[in-house]
Parts: sequence; C-alpha cells; structure tokens
Amino acid sequence: MKPRSLMFTLYGEYIQYYGGEIWVGSLIQLMNRFGVSESSVRGAILRMVQNHLLRVRKIGNKSYYSVTEQGGRRVEDGVKRVYAAPSPLWDGKWRILMYSFPEEKRELRNEIRKELSWTGFGMISNSTWVSPNPLEDQVRQMIKNYHIEDYTMLFSSATVVSHSNQYVIDKGWDLQHISDEYDRFIQQYEPKFDELREKALNNSLTDEECFIERTQIVHEYRKFLFQDPGFPRDLLPENWSGTKARELFWNIHQLISIPAVRFFESIFEHAPDQEIDPERNKAINPFKEVYV
Repeated sequence: MKPRSLMFTLYGEYIQYYGGEIWVGSLIQLMNRFGVSESSVRGAILRMVQNHLLRVRKIGNKSYYSVTEQGGRRVEDGVKRVYAAPSPLWDGKWRILMYSFPEEKRELRNEIRKELSWTGFGMISNSTWVSPNPLEDQVRQMIKNYHIEDYTMLFSSATVVSHSNQYVIDKGWDLQHISDEYDRFIQQYEPKFDELREKALNNSLTDEECFIERTQIVHEYRKFLFQDPGFPRDLLPENWSGTKARELFWNIHQLISIPAVRFFESIFEHAPDQEIDPERNKAINPFKEVYV
C-alpha cells in the first residue's frame, strides 16, 4: 500500500468519525500494521501537508493531523462512492465538459484530467469529457476550486445527434477491462470471505486481524473509483461483474467491522482538548441507509 493512499483510507473509514484528528503516533502504529515504516509515514505526511491535504496542530510536543478542506472533499467523495448504491435508472442526460488550456497551464490541465477521471468522467476527445451521472454541482465546485472558469464550459444534453449512446460509452470507457478487474477482485476475495466466516464461527478472529482485513479490502475496492464510472444500472451490460463484487465487498465488510473498529479505538489517540463523539455506528457501517 502506498502511504498516501492508505492514509486516505484510514481517514475515510475511521478517523473522520472520531473528530477527524489523530495523533501522529497513533497513525504510525496503525500504518505499521501494513508494513509502512515510521519514516515513510512521516514523509507522506510532510508531502500531504505541502500539498494542502493535511494540516497539523501542535499541543506540547505532540502533533495532531486532520484533513484540510481540499483533503476532506476527497475523503468524503471517496466514502460516498464506495458505500452509496448506484442509481437504477439513467435520467437520459449527458454532462459534457470542454476545456482549452494554454500551454503554460499544462500541469493544471493534467490535474483536471485526474480529477475528471476520479469523478467518473470519460474522455471522448482530447478536450471533451462526458458522464451520464448528475455531477453538475461537483464539476462546478471543481471549476471554482481551480479558478478555471475562463478555460472550461459545462453542458448537458439529452441527444447525441451523430452517434448512439452506446458509441459514446464505448468511446469513453473500457467496460470490459473494468469487468475483468472486478472478476479478479472476486477471485481473490471469495476464498477470503469463506476463511473469515469460518474463523468467525469458530470465534478465532482477532480484532487486529479484522482491522487489517477491513482496511485492506476497502483499500482494494477504492481502486475501482479510478476505473468504474458508476453508471446507472440500465447503462451497464447484463451480468455486470461489479454487482457481484459489490455484494462480496459488503458481506466481508459487515462480517468484520465491529472488531475492526474496536481495534482502531484501542490505538487511536485524540488531542486532549478535543471532545469526541465517535458516532460509532457510522464507523462500523458508514452510509448503511443508502446501501442496497
């Protein structure tokens, strides 16, 4: 696991429900369970602070870290997309973002491409990205955050005159490749589910093991956010592998969440001046009300 990506997983799965701030010593202990050294943790933290994703607060000789507004948006968006159920029906509209950046803003253009890909847009030409999902507010916020109003234009359209909707989908995304990746996830985690269920029945699962397994499966499943655009169900192929992968992910998550959170609580240390209302049920089962 890359330290930065693992930190986003830890903030999204646990830390945000415990005041959103954690002592660096606790973070080091948690990440050490995944083979990340203290020096790697501190190096990743430094880079994330420099990139305005984390902020630090000093109390005495201890440092406590929380996500910035920018980092928080990434955490919140990731958690919602992991746990929220896909829309069953398409509203029939394409959201189309076009941009034109001068050469001196090439790095900014590359950053916008990463943001759009993360959000679920597909590129149908070098400067045109589309999505069937209702992402207007999110895109407008991105445009505002990057101050690129003069370089972008956002449309929505219910009609593609020259081509079919399926042509647009095939142009913007490789759904077969995504389906193959889901199949690999299923092949990896079906035996793991059987193993964990057997241990649970025998009462031989430890809290630490559950924490490691939950964090790892969320970390692996989050990778699909960079590939799967999260189409409405009526735009997906029949027997879409993502549906089975999602059910498998949820079954494992439910099986091990309570002991996983218990282990996190045994390591977590918040700032002494911080009142903690952990909303423990959400840490165990975030966004349950929208997941089916």
